[in-house]
Amino acid sequence: MAKDSNYNEDSVKSLDWKDHIRLRPGMYIGKLGDGSSPDDGIYILLKEVVDNCVDEFVMGHGKVIDVTIKDGIVTVRDFGRGIPLGKVIDCVSKINTGAKYDSEAFKKSVGLNGVGTKAVNALSMWFQVQAVRDGKSKLAEFKRGDLIKDDRIKSTDEADGTIISFRPDEKVFFNYHYINDYVEKMLWNYAYLNSGLTLRYNGNSIKSENGLLDLLTKNLTGPIVYPIIHLRGEDIEVAITHSDQQYVEEYFSFVNGQHTTQGGTHQAAFREAVVKVIRDFYKKDYEASDIRTSIVSAVAVKVLEPVFESQTKTKLGSQDVGPKGPSMRTFIYDFLKVELDNYLHKNPETADLYQRKILQSERERKELSGIQKLARDRAKKANLHNRKLRDCRVHLNDMKDERRLHSSLFITEGDSASGSITKARDVSTQAVFSLKGKPLNAYGLTKKIVYENEEFNLIQAAMDIEDGLENLRYNNIVISTDADVDGMHIRLLLMTFFLQFFPDLVKNGHLYILQTPLFRVRNKKETIYCYSEEERRNAVAKLGVKPEITRFKGLGEISPDEFKHFIGKDIRLEPVILGVGTSIPAILSYYMGKNTPERQDHIIANLRVEKDLVDGAVAIQVEEKV
Repeated sequence: MAKDSNYNEDSVKSLDWKDHIRLRPGMYIGKLGDGSSPDDGIYILLKEVVDNCVDEFVMGHGKVIDVTIKDGIVTVRDFGRGIPLGKVIDCVSKINTGAKYDSEAFKKSVGLNGVGTKAVNALSMWFQVQAVRDGKSKLAEFKRGDLIKDDRIKSTDEADGTIISFRPDEKVFFNYHYINDYVEKMLWNYAYLNSGLTLRYNGNSIKSENGLLDLLTKNLTGPIVYPIIHLRGEDIEVAITHSDQQYVEEYFSFVNGQHTTQGGTHQAAFREAVVKVIRDFYKKDYEASDIRTSIVSAVAVKVLEPVFESQTKTKLGSQDVGPKGPSMRTFIYDFLKVELDNYLHKNPETADLYQRKILQSERERKELSGIQKLARDRAKKANLHNRKLRDCRVHLNDMKDERRLHSSLFITEGDSASGSITKARDVSTQAVFSLKGKPLNAYGLTKKIVYENEEFNLIQAAMDIEDGLENLRYNNIVISTDADVDGMHIRLLLMTFFLQFFPDLVKNGHLYILQTPLFRVRNKKETIYCYSEEERRNAVAKLGVKPEITRFKGLGEISPDEFKHFIGKDIRLEPVILGVGTSIPAILSYYMGKNTPERQDHIIANLRVEKDLVDGAVAIQVEEKV
């Protein structure tokens, strides 16, 4: 075989720490994104900084953390011990440098790799760190990881602690924006897991006294079967209840304060242990699915030297709770065997309600068993012939593939729209599901309809969410409909389907609306795509006299070549976000139930009439805020 003459000593390169992070940001912070998704990189940057502040609190230093975000600049201030002044620059700019390698100093810390703040520094267009210790202060500034200011140590009256400010690099995070709901949810999770800690976000105080009990209470979106069971032990805390109006399992799992959105060994051990304890308590060999159907629970554990499956720490891989500790399964089972069993004995009313829920699930499962088998067979046959789904190569459960967080499923209306997206998509990470007609209004229907209705059954099968989100195949579920009345109606019907049967898909930030341009404004030199009437006016003013203006009336009118702009790097996704304390049954009843005078008044009050469009037509858009 001939040798490659271009492969020589010059081909082997050693990258500077910051250059490696900027070249391969996905290795350190997962996907980039613009802030539309809760797992976008700008939130990981914030999390990496706050993690260090929380670790100080856990070690007994500082009870308050201040977080401010204004004009794209993030500032995080703790009142802990402060970074040792002689090591301030090293701790934010030398890879694999930090105090967390000393297990005695940070026994159960989240960040163990010495990477977090270095990644923030390297991926920020401006980064500043200040440490205050014993009346002395040290400040340094960086630009994309390069040191640009190194102040001498000075005297100060400020309280001890560390202050870090940064602006994410717009060359890395294109057109980014922080969504308050995502930031607040992250900070609330820190509060739930650290009783006594106060986080102040833009001046608003976030604090929890009852841990996971507060978490479950705040995140419930409908009625529950029995009061929340809240159990605490050494290095473990759980909260358990069952929803009265949902069909899937829902878990909030944490390790050393880190929200493991993809679960892991601790969540698997918890699910297994609940089944064993319940079977023993009732002395019945109930099906595991009947015990867990509709469960809503949270589990938080603290372990020594946790092993995660990626730098973003969304899935725990540790089999044991520490180098010399018991297995994760044994640790969690032993705790529940005592505490959950005792609780049910002491609270017979709760135990009776729990058993009734199990029996109800058993009856419903048996009623559905025949229908489920037929539905699965239909779904397999449909996938075999590729009638509805044009799949991608990378999926969310491909934990070793850096692209998995970019995996998306576009749900489109009709063949023309799906055809354009299919031709324009990235086949590695983007899949397309084509709807036929309008979906059924799923409000008030039972899970049986999901298997009987071909569209719902095939969507469920394509996403692999029949038993919950554990096997979800796509990180982003993107509703892609025309920006007209019919498209808005289909959008609302799809949101109703997900909220009715798979609310955790929405709660966990997986559901989006694809924003596509309403206008194309161009002259011979430049083309501008506009997503609103205001953008159209600005584009006309910029391009000068009489540019060519096209009004897009449907996705099918946009050519595949143009579609590449709208589902590629510059994709605009509007997340579907449930506000804190939102009642899903109440929302669905209001918007999708019987028509009422109140709903008519709401629709009239929220009509927006856009006049003077290029074709002289009048577009009426109803803004449904779910």
